[in-house]
Amino acid sequence: MPNGRVPDTPVEVLVDLLKKAKDIATGNVSIPTELMDHLQRALDIASGLDDYLEKMTTPESDPLSELYKKTITHDWASVHKEGKTQFLLPKECITGHVEGQTLKTLVHMSQARRILEIGMFTGYGALSMAEALPDDGCLVALELEAYLKEFAQPIFDKSPHGKKIIVKIGSALDTLKELAKAGEQFDMVFIDADKPNYINYYRLILDNNLLRLRGVICVDNSLFKAKVYLKNVTDHNALALRDFNDFVAQDPRVEQVILPLRDGISVVRRVPVAVECSRIKANITDDDVFRGVKGRSILERMRLDGRVAYVTGAGQGIGRAFAHALGEAGANVAVVDIDPIKADTVVKELNLKGINGLAIKADISKSEDVQRMIDSIMSKWGAVHIACNNAGINMNSASEDTTLDEWDKTFSVNLRGTFLCCQAAGRVMLKQGYGKIINTASMASLIVPHPQKQLSYNTSKAGVVKLTQTLGTEWIDRGVRVNCISPGIVDTPLIHSESLEPLVQRWLSDIPAGRLAQVTDLQAAVVYLACDASDYMTGHNLVIEGGQSLW
Repeated sequence: MPNGRVPDTPVEVLVDLLKKAKDIATGNVSIPTELMDHLQRALDIASGLDDYLEKMTTPESDPLSELYKKTITHDWASVHKEGKTQFLLPKECITGHVEGQTLKTLVHMSQARRILEIGMFTGYGALSMAEALPDDGCLVALELEAYLKEFAQPIFDKSPHGKKIIVKIGSALDTLKELAKAGEQFDMVFIDADKPNYINYYRLILDNNLLRLRGVICVDNSLFKAKVYLKNVTDHNALALRDFNDFVAQDPRVEQVILPLRDGISVVRRVPVAVECSRIKANITDDDVFRGVKGRSILERMRLDGRVAYVTGAGQGIGRAFAHALGEAGANVAVVDIDPIKADTVVKELNLKGINGLAIKADISKSEDVQRMIDSIMSKWGAVHIACNNAGINMNSASEDTTLDEWDKTFSVNLRGTFLCCQAAGRVMLKQGYGKIINTASMASLIVPHPQKQLSYNTSKAGVVKLTQTLGTEWIDRGVRVNCISPGIVDTPLIHSESLEPLVQRWLSDIPAGRLAQVTDLQAAVVYLACDASDYMTGHNLVIEGGQSLW
């Protein structure tokens, strides 16, 4: 702690007291050496903690560093004297590096998309949290002092994350009531404002459902210089925070933990719905709809944690998108492709995201390659829960010019290969008593896309749908569901090739959505068909084509 600075956190107060105790003991020759050694050891431990946390915490971004320096060098006393702020704002109140990175981590962990901050000061905490939000995320900061918005906005504008921050000036209680009236909800709420109103903010948030289901409330300064738990305290703010902590601790709607970081951060969450249901004994229907199937919400039921999946044709395009989607949902993913370099590249992408991947080279038209693929997955992970049979080829030609070789090659991959994969994976899944098979068919199974001529492709994909329907009915009573996805025309580099580019405008005129499909438009479908939430669906052809087959 810098010389001359007033101790502001429990650790700083402790260091200050230990230094004073050591100074007193040093001047007393009757103090035992052993006691002096213990005193010095305690001082070393206490005084080194904050510096070590600062050193070990991931460095802040350049905009955050600039904002911090701007805050601590600003003449807040002059600003207040000039009437630009209602209150004299102590620079010690700024959220610092360690706290900022802690808040950023909590945003990541809670997967928040919308954040409410009550009390912004100079925006360090707001920008820290905004850095963890997705690109379309939003942080609404409530601040009383208009000057603080002007102070922070230039640095917000420098950061690529500043556009996520909306600052609302005025009474926080009034703004909260407006947000509640508008039906706004937030995944995370951070309270760091006037201490006597903490309870009022908290009540308004919970009573009006401003906090989403499974949302988190974080509260700063909840240990307030250690005064919240010391006796004979008269400090107004300390007493207000003590009352707040007691109120939250006794609120049966929530669970809380106070992290002894700097001046304390409380993390508050709602209790599980089953606990709340038992407590209030309300006249509700306590069933799977209310509690969730096996206590899991619908989004949790779409998780694939612990599942093993493979995707064929996963080196590029739709298959690559499927591999990423299944991995992001929690599955281990075998990336299967006839091109081993492409498969390896996708596995490296997955690994960078913390997803376990396995690259497998296979030609799915060959039964020995398909069996080796299954054996490799079983050897690696001991199960196959999700089989995503996506590999396919397309060779355009007029029907009268279609050669037997083109027909055979197309069917060999598109239909024979899909059958071989379904059969090999199905044998494993039937023994397991559980499995999800997802085949990639095509909108061409429903209509004849035009003006391109692709007899072999259209017919083979129609066969994939009938294969899916047959297996779906035959295997469901043994725990294996088989469904397929039929994409429309997908925007890939091939579409913009010299031979196909002239057809794009014609296709667009046939699509009510007015655009081609992106591979990302298909990702949610494969996760849905792979998860427990779709257990009652089998033999279904899920069409995703922007409405093209309806015209």
